[in-house]
Amino acid sequence: MKHARVLVNDEILNVTVNDNNEAVTASGDVLANGSFKWMPPCEGKMFVLAINYADHAAELSFKAPEEPLVFLKNANTLIGHEQNTYRPDNVDYMHYECELVVVIGKEAKSVSKEDAMQYVGGYTVGNDYAIRDYLENYYRPNLRVKSRDTCTPIGPYIIDAEQIQDPHNLKLRTYINGELKQEGNTKDLVFDIPHLISYLSEIMTLSPGDMIFTGTPEGLADVKPGDVITTEVEGVGTLTNTIISETDYLASLH
Repeated sequence: MKHARVLVNDEILNVTVNDNNEAVTASGDVLANGSFKWMPPCEGKMFVLAINYADHAAELSFKAPEEPLVFLKNANTLIGHEQNTYRPDNVDYMHYECELVVVIGKEAKSVSKEDAMQYVGGYTVGNDYAIRDYLENYYRPNLRVKSRDTCTPIGPYIIDAEQIQDPHNLKLRTYINGELKQEGNTKDLVFDIPHLISYLSEIMTLSPGDMIFTGTPEGLADVKPGDVITTEVEGVGTLTNTIISETDYLASLH
């Protein structure tokens, strides 16, 4: 089953999503496309993996890490499907990062790798935009790179874990204006999902709705205002958003 959150008449509803990508309310009402706004499908802590694909590490001239490189992001960065991400004015290079996102389904603390997959509630698609101008080092905990408003589209929905037979063999693709720019596979993860859940749950308690952005493969490209970016994870979903200028974004707030 696919689970989503949508905005209808200033009210956020928890819905399921049918095969036509229509939202279905708890009472069975079907909301036609265009009659609602997609919201981020979950709320919780965001753990984001840096350099978790060996080919991406090589692309950045880094060695693959020996333990997970994780940073946290805040809810201000999240937007839903078919929403806008702004590109800051006067930057030289901003790129997408297509990622499989693991959504925690139940509380997890000090979980073993062998038991870790029992704590996965579902999966969704994430796009972790980065402003490459401000990349400072290997670990890159830089607020200006990763923590701007609107820089993390996610969704459109969460698909139940049992519907994905093997999350470690899924194709990831990114398109700019319909042109394929990035392609990879989760089989190339440096640290797989059980490793990440075990590692993170040793540090802090994981709660339902927490998100683990598992990293992106090689194939990055600059994005400009007007570009439509589509990121997809095989079997999980397709996430689309549009790049706008900072000037247009600020104007939209008034």
